[in-house]
Amino acid sequence: MTPEKRSIASDLLLAIRLAWSFGYIIAIPAVLFGFGGAYLDKALGPSPLFLILGLAIALTLSAFGIYRRVKEIVK
Repeated sequence: MTPEKRSIASDLLLAIRLAWSFGYIIAIPAVLFGFGGAYLDKALGPSPLFLILGLAIALTLSAFGIYRRVKEIVK
């Protein structure tokens, strides 16, 4: 393999790993806090309040997690 092909293959694998980790950083908080908020809304009554609050918390955590991950990569 030529160095160019090896570089392209390693860059592709790096991009796939980053996309996979970003997916987890976004999906896990969204699922946990989204379902948690929906459960609390169903149990306590104030319809979309906890769902919206949970998704806002998930968005904040995801943004912070992606910021930290990108900061590590840029080093």
